[in-house]
Amino acid sequence: MSKRAYNFNPGPAALPLEVLQKAQETFVDYNGIGMSLTEISHRSKEYEALNRETQELMLELLGLSSGYQVLFLGSGASMQFSMIPLNFLKPGKVGSYLVTGSFSEKAYQDARIVGEAVIAASNKETNWRSLPKAGEIRIDPNSAYVHMTTNNTIEGSQWSDIPETGDIPLIGDMTSGILSRPIDAHKFAMIYAGAQKNLGPAGVTVAVIRDDLLQEEPKHVPVMLRYTTHAKNQSLYNTPPVHSIYVVNLMLKWVKENGGVEAMEKQNVAKTKLLYDVIDASGGFYTGNIAPDSRSIMNVTFRLPSEELEKAFVKESEKNNFVGLAGHRSVGGIRASAYNAVPYEACAALAEFMVDFQKRNG
Repeated sequence: MSKRAYNFNPGPAALPLEVLQKAQETFVDYNGIGMSLTEISHRSKEYEALNRETQELMLELLGLSSGYQVLFLGSGASMQFSMIPLNFLKPGKVGSYLVTGSFSEKAYQDARIVGEAVIAASNKETNWRSLPKAGEIRIDPNSAYVHMTTNNTIEGSQWSDIPETGDIPLIGDMTSGILSRPIDAHKFAMIYAGAQKNLGPAGVTVAVIRDDLLQEEPKHVPVMLRYTTHAKNQSLYNTPPVHSIYVVNLMLKWVKENGGVEAMEKQNVAKTKLLYDVIDASGGFYTGNIAPDSRSIMNVTFRLPSEELEKAFVKESEKNNFVGLAGHRSVGGIRASAYNAVPYEACAALAEFMVDFQKRNG
C-alpha cells in the first residue's frame, strides 16, 4: 500500500484506515450472504438489522436512551435548511436563527422562503470572529424553534456552550462537529448532520428528532419532505443509501471502540492545540481567523501575510503529502479540518511543516 496522505479535506473527509479496510473486506460479500451491500435489498432482514443497529448506536453515543427517532435521509444537510421550516414553521410563528457562519446564514435564508424567520443573534458584522454571548441572544417568544450551527466549518468557530431556549425547541446543525465532543443532546429537539465530515461517506444525512416534533403530520408538505414519512417507515420509505449507512455503522463502532465521545474530544483538543500553538507563537506570520474563545476543534482556519504566501503554502504542502489545506473558496486563507478520523500524527506533521515554512518565508 502506498503511503497514506495527511488528509485535511473539509468533506468528504478522512476515514479511519480500519473502517476503510473493513468496508473493503465486506464489499463483495457481506456477512457470507453471497452479495455486496450495494446489491442487497433494503427490505432484506440483513439490511433491516443493520439499519436498526446503526440507529441504536447513534442514540447510544449521543447519550439518548429514548424519546428520539434516528432518521437516515438523502440530499445532504443543506436539504434540512428547507425541510425544517416546511415541517415545523407554522403560520403565525417565526423561526429564530443564530446566524454565525455561511451555513447558518443559508439555513436562515431558506426559512425566509418558507415563512417568517428572524435573526436571534449574529456575528457577521465582525466577520464571524467571535460567537455571540448568551446575553446577546434575543429569542422571539413566538418562535416555532431556534436553529443553530454548533460548529462553523468554513469559518472555523464552535459554540462552547449550548444556548438555553426554554420550552422553544432547539435544532442543531452538527454536520462538522457531531461526536467530536460530549454535548447534552437532551437540550435539542432535533440534531442533524451530513455524514461526510465526521460520520462516514457522502450520501446520507442523519437526523435525530424528538418524538413530540413528529406528532403532527404536515399534510401541506410533499410526502418525501415530511420527517413523519421517514420516521413511520424507519427510514425505509424509499431506497436508502445502503452502503453509506453501513460505513456510518462502522464509524460509530470505531468511535465506541476507541473510548467514545469523551476520548474523541481529548484527542481532538490535543490535535488542534498543536496547530493553534504554532499560530499563536508565530508573531503574526500566521493569523487565526477566530477569537481564541470561539475556536473550533474541528476546523482550524488562519491567514498568512499575503495571498501569494498562502498559495505557496498550499503548493508546498501538497508536495509534502498534505491534502485539502486551501481555505474555502468564499473566504480564502488556509483551513485544516481535523475531524475525528484525522490522526494526531497528521496534525503533528502539519505543525512541523508550518514552523519550517515560517522559518523559510518569515
